[in-house]
Amino acid sequence: MTLYQPFLDYAIATLQERIDLEPYPIPPGFERKEGMMGKGKRQEKVLTTSHAWRSPKLRQIRAAHVQGGSSLQVLNFVIFPQPNYDLPFFGADLVTLPGGHLIALDMQPLFRDDPEYQKKYTEPILPIFQAHQQHLEWGGDFPEEAQPFFSPAFLWTRPQETEIVQTRVFAAFKDYLQAYLNFVNQAEMVNEPEKLATILQAQKRYINYRAEKDPARGMFTRLYGSEWTEEYIHGFLFDLERKLAVTS
Repeated sequence: MTLYQPFLDYAIATLQERIDLEPYPIPPGFERKEGMMGKGKRQEKVLTTSHAWRSPKLRQIRAAHVQGGSSLQVLNFVIFPQPNYDLPFFGADLVTLPGGHLIALDMQPLFRDDPEYQKKYTEPILPIFQAHQQHLEWGGDFPEEAQPFFSPAFLWTRPQETEIVQTRVFAAFKDYLQAYLNFVNQAEMVNEPEKLATILQAQKRYINYRAEKDPARGMFTRLYGSEWTEEYIHGFLFDLERKLAVTS
C-alpha cells in the first residue's frame, strides 16, 4: 500500500502543467534508500525516495516519500520560493503511523504578524480552509514555538479512517496546491535591498527551525543512522544555508 503516491503523482502533474519545471540536484545517496523497521515477523522493508525540481520563482520543490507497508507511510512535500519573492512556503506533512494519520497542510507565512502580508496571502485561502475544515476536525494542540510558522489557514487534522485521507485530505491537498500556484503565477519580483534582506532572514528562520525540529529525525536515524539523517536534513531537505555558503 502506498497511500500517498496519488498525492505525489498529482503534485508532479500539476506542477508540470502550470509552471516551468527543471530538475533540482539531489545529492548522491538520497534519491533512494532502503532500510528495515520492526522485529521478527513484524519486520518490514522501508523505502525512502526523494524528488526535487525548481522553477524561475521557486528555489526548491521537494518531496520525501517513505513507504513502509501499512504501519508507515509518509509524504513530506515542501516548496521553497526564491528569496527575491515574498511568497509563503507550501508545506504538506502527510503521515501514517500504527496509531493513525497526522495531516498538516499550510502556506507557511514569512511574516505572520504583518496585516498586509496576511491580506495578500492568507485571506484569499481562508474560504478553502473553512470548506475543508468542516470535514477535517482540528487535530488538537501543537507546540507553541511552532505557531509563528503557521498561518490562520493551517489545516491540522488526525483522521481515523484511511478513506478520509484518500478523499477529503486529497481534495484539500489539491485545492491548497492549486491556490499556491495561483500565488506563484501572480508573484512579482522584489528589488528593494531592505525587503530582500527581511525575506532572506525570514526564510532562514523558518528553514533553521524546521531542520532543528524535524519530526522525522528519529525515524530516519533508526532506519539509516544519524550521519545519513543529519546530512539528509541539512544537505537536502532544508539546504538553504548550504546553498548560500556555496554562492557566497
